[in-house]
Amino acid sequence: MATKTASVTLDGDGLRFVGKVGSGHAIVLDDGSGDTGARPAELVPLALAGCTAMDVISILRKKRQTVTRYEVRATGIQADDHPNEYRRIDVVHVVEGDVEIAALARAIELSATKYCSVGSTLSTGVTEIHHAYQLRTPSGGEATGVVLVMGPHADLHAQEPVATAS
Repeated sequence: MATKTASVTLDGDGLRFVGKVGSGHAIVLDDGSGDTGARPAELVPLALAGCTAMDVISILRKKRQTVTRYEVRATGIQADDHPNEYRRIDVVHVVEGDVEIAALARAIELSATKYCSVGSTLSTGVTEIHHAYQLRTPSGGEATGVVLVMGPHADLHAQEPVATAS
């Protein structure tokens, strides 16, 4: 299995964070009041659009389809109440060029059902999310603990906070 990493670091007094992914690239995240970067929830449909776009254009190129312009539009519908989870994401592939409809439809289908890890993660609901902490105090102390595990395979007995001090 491959491991992907990401981190965000607080940047200032507001809600601005600088995110960094394992490949070394950075992105600024912020809320509406700071407005210096994307909102974290906006990245969900963006990640889906980017993932499927890379799959589809790769497949179309392998099929020797001539694409002169390509855009993927993802529109997410979020619930009104917290945690404002996405209830639906519509993905529209806007393609220009000398492209066969059957080849385009098959490329989209292959991305959705076989290749796009973001779409698979969002649609299958099999992902476990483990929340834990590591606290470092000014006196040099450290504490770590597991807070909770969420997801379909969560071990409910592992959900009590466990703290260790060193």
